[in-house]
Amino acid sequence: MDTLYKIIGIALVSCVAFIIIKPIRNDFAIMISIVGGVIVLFYILSYLTGFFDIFKNIFKISGINTSIYAIIIKIIGIGYLTEFTASICVDTGNSSLADKVLLGGKIIILAMSLPIITSILQIVMELLP
Repeated sequence: MDTLYKIIGIALVSCVAFIIIKPIRNDFAIMISIVGGVIVLFYILSYLTGFFDIFKNIFKISGINTSIYAIIIKIIGIGYLTEFTASICVDTGNSSLADKVLLGGKIIILAMSLPIITSILQIVMELLP
């Protein structure tokens, strides 16, 4: 719970600093926003290691191919990174670029998920008489 308080505190301080600095120096305000986001991201990363271990155990127990595990982890990472990047683009006032980043992330996720979709279809076809 302490980590959540730290994340909220950093986010609030970054937002207040952004609001105060933006009328004076817009370029510094953008940097404050980016640095605040990166610091929050580093706090979150410590929780991801435990998540990956549990996720790996689930795949091991279920007998699912480990290559699918790697694809799912990559898809999750791409989703979070594109959302984070799009948020930075919106913060800098470039929502058009943010939309393109999100579109690119979705297309890459779709392309990467094709092996998973193929595996699911194979399982369904095996179950049908």
